[in-house]
Amino acid sequence: MFELNLGLFAYLQKIGTFTAQWQETVTLLGFVLISIAVSYLLGSINSAVLISTVLYRDDIRKHGSGNGGLTNMHRTFGLKAAGLTLLGDMLKTALAIFVTGTLLGFFYTHGISGYIGYCYMSALFVVLGHIFPIYYGFKGGKGVLVTAVAALILTPIPFAILLLLFIAIVWISGYISLGSVSAAVLYPVVISGYFNVLGMPTEGITSLSTIIIAILIVCCHRENLKRISNRTERKFSFKKKPEVQLEKKDESEDEE
Repeated sequence: MFELNLGLFAYLQKIGTFTAQWQETVTLLGFVLISIAVSYLLGSINSAVLISTVLYRDDIRKHGSGNGGLTNMHRTFGLKAAGLTLLGDMLKTALAIFVTGTLLGFFYTHGISGYIGYCYMSALFVVLGHIFPIYYGFKGGKGVLVTAVAALILTPIPFAILLLLFIAIVWISGYISLGSVSAAVLYPVVISGYFNVLGMPTEGITSLSTIIIAILIVCCHRENLKRISNRTERKFSFKKKPEVQLEKKDESEDEE
């Protein structure tokens, strides 16, 4: 019987579909490539651009920081627009991981996606698609939100730890970028530590994927970090009113 947690590939192995090693290898490679392609193409969908175009007949990239991200949507069009952007990016990340898990297995145990790291590979390519979207000239967001969604789906407890850290840093400093970078850098560390506590091996794909995600997020925030050092970075406030009337670009922190 097909078990979603183990995935289609494991099911095909179980029922003896493969009569030769090369068939198994080719099938596995095909599933991996499908997962990568689906994850990247879904990640390339920019929810902020779609929502601003459809609902507001405008392009979010013409306002604020010029970035198609959650923070800029909130600053420009308000809380509703930011909420819809959040929902869109949650859906695309969840769908990508679901496709990968269905093909290659979720391997959930102890409330986390376990020792085989294909779902973490999927998360990496969603982040890559979000940062370098094929639909928008490879100019996208900063990958923070989709990373957070993937972490929530795959590792809820480590996600909660990182979220508390993020909130504490933003609360104290007022810089979303500083909280984002700090959480991203600690992401692979917390994941590995949590696996070790549970007595589970940390799969190489998992470690590599989370480390690359952390590097990508840090690189995307290098200008923000420079401005924090120079004390010119804009601080975030949920109390601030939408700024749709402002056309001048503000290149301070913008996190999606």
